[in-house]
Amino acid sequence: MEDVAAAAGVSTATAYNHFPTKHALIGHVYAPLVGPVLAQAAIDLDQGRPVVDALIDHIGALTRVCWRYRALTAAFCAAAQDYTIRVGGPPRPDDEQDPRILVPLTSAIHGLVTYGQLAGALHAYPPATEISGFIINLLLIRSINRPHEPHEQAAELLLTMLFGALRPELLVAGGAAGRPFRRTG
Repeated sequence: MEDVAAAAGVSTATAYNHFPTKHALIGHVYAPLVGPVLAQAAIDLDQGRPVVDALIDHIGALTRVCWRYRALTAAFCAAAQDYTIRVGGPPRPDDEQDPRILVPLTSAIHGLVTYGQLAGALHAYPPATEISGFIINLLLIRSINRPHEPHEQAAELLLTMLFGALRPELLVAGGAAGRPFRRTG
């Protein structure tokens, strides 16, 4: 907190008045970076865009942002994990210090998957709550422990896992060697 205050040219007390914990601070710093990606997913949902296309674009865009801001993504991941351990469970919507509330990374995938499951475009199992958490956790960890991996490769893996669970016929249609989500930069 002291380093942040010094960089901002304010006292440590001022920084603590605005951000009482390091968890809240990193949440407020990280939120604007991923906000446009989360907003686009909400627009896609509101406009009834085909869910497979919306999920492909969302995972790709979110992966790009996480790779571009890898150091901040690592800080956010650490803050989210630490806060989860401290509170001993899932986020509570009224907890304004929780980085998982300040930066609701799972919300877009959850919303798109729920829509797709209700519309019959995606298999009903695993539930949206579970698969969205799995994908985001894997994305965050992979951004940390695969520093030389291109974001396109990570997105391909995430999409393969997501649709392998929710729409396996997309993978089967590509044959044994098929890679339907392969993109190159």
